[in-house]
Amino acid sequence: MENIIQTLLNETTLWVPRVGGVVVIFLVFYILSKLIRGAITKGAERLKLDHHLSSLFARISNITLLIFGFVTALGTLGINVSALVAGLGLTGFALGFALKDTISNLLSGVLILLYQPFMIGNTIKVSGYQGKVVTIDLRYTELNSEGNKILIPNSKLFTDPITVLPTEPSDALSISD
Repeated sequence: MENIIQTLLNETTLWVPRVGGVVVIFLVFYILSKLIRGAITKGAERLKLDHHLSSLFARISNITLLIFGFVTALGTLGINVSALVAGLGLTGFALGFALKDTISNLLSGVLILLYQPFMIGNTIKVSGYQGKVVTIDLRYTELNSEGNKILIPNSKLFTDPITVLPTEPSDALSISD
């Protein structure tokens, strides 16, 4: 019985610092992720970036830091994380391949919101569709054409030629005497 108690005490003294280190590491990454998320949000407000775009960047940085903190904490416990990292890489590759159209629309939406080739309220013509831009989301751009709602995937808007039509017909210049 004394042997079992001695073994438990030895193991406890070995694991307590490791578990404490794991908690500290994960807490540091959690606080760091919140600070960076706040900094991205404030920076995006100062730069007047689109709310959807800043929210996306903030969430991506938050999740990335939490995953990195989790993997680091597992490594501190003595778990071999190389297989886990390789598995995450393969999972990311498979998901990227399976969701390539969705990811293409998302990245195109980000680029459209960054470069702003057209704005809400502009009338555009693309791929045989013409209408007034109602909303620009991360996946679709909504057009209103004679009361009809047209959703065009952002990847289409990014790859096909777009004609931004003038909002008001331009009057011919006249020279007055």
